[in-house]
Amino acid sequence: MIAPQPSQLDLETVTQQLGRPVRGVRSIAARCGTGHPSVVETEPRLPDGTPFPTLYYLTCPRAVAAASTLESLGLMREWTDELAADAELAAAYRSAHESYLARREAIGHVEEIAAVTAGGMPDRVKCLHVLVAHSLAAGPGVNPLGDRALELMAPSWRPTACDWRPA
Repeated sequence: MIAPQPSQLDLETVTQQLGRPVRGVRSIAARCGTGHPSVVETEPRLPDGTPFPTLYYLTCPRAVAAASTLESLGLMREWTDELAADAELAAAYRSAHESYLARREAIGHVEEIAAVTAGGMPDRVKCLHVLVAHSLAAGPGVNPLGDRALELMAPSWRPTACDWRPA
């Protein structure tokens, strides 16, 4: 899959969403209902040479806030415990990890991060923002915990109903 280059407007929008200049953005991996970027796909090595394992980065401020709210509830520890107790969930999460690695490797090999994904995959849950970004970019059914987080975010944020607008 060849990712289209983001437009200058996309990069300006993501810069505004993040409150800082973008780094290593390769493409817009997902958009909200208004067409604004919600997830960017980043290069596995940033322009300054730094290895960057976070392939999918959640940018929509409303989505970031909704994921942060879930994190504040302590779901990462709860879901990590669930991974240890549920072999089927653990296998699906490991598959998500492998999918993430395969996509990043298809973009470019970076030895320093060759087996490293993000968000805690494959054995723990460290960052819901990454898991949500992965689910939005890859689609439903790829990352079970990203999908679950998206379901829990629905009362406060849904990609199809997001009304965030640049200032």
